[in-house]
Amino acid sequence: MLERLGADVTQVRLPQHLDDLDGLIIPGGESTTIGKLATDFQLMEPLRQFGKRHAIWGTCAGAIFLSKDARRKQPLLNLMDITVERNAFGRQVDSFEVELQVPELGKNGEFAQGFHAVFIRAPLIEKVGEGVKILATLEDGRIVAARQNQWLATSFHPELTGDDRFHRYFMEMSRS
Repeated sequence: MLERLGADVTQVRLPQHLDDLDGLIIPGGESTTIGKLATDFQLMEPLRQFGKRHAIWGTCAGAIFLSKDARRKQPLLNLMDITVERNAFGRQVDSFEVELQVPELGKNGEFAQGFHAVFIRAPLIEKVGEGVKILATLEDGRIVAARQNQWLATSFHPELTGDDRFHRYFMEMSRS
């Protein structure tokens, strides 16, 4: 998706891969595995330092890893002031898709059309701290997307749709 939008893309596996990047997306997967690998490859502190200066977007498990609290002991970046509940919607068979209203994706204050969101064993943003802006909720009010300064967290997988608005939004965050 990022390449289609004209971005240069680099996979980050070692601390030196962060050099010269404007932003970083931490993808879905398994948050404890992401944390364990980041610890094993001495990426935890370089990621934290990168995040203090640059944009980071965590999708699904990446949102958990970006958070300050996952309500269990596991390696976290402790950057974004959110509390996240892992697998909040149930098991893999409980995955779902829904249209979300995300006004932040509109241009010039116009209300954006719905965003088709794909939730796979998704986390839920249970609580946000001071300075965290809620970007999207489910109809029942549960938080599924938020931003704090240069950090973005989504409980769903925008990369699984053809809609590039979240990716464009993040690229703009990375430029500022």
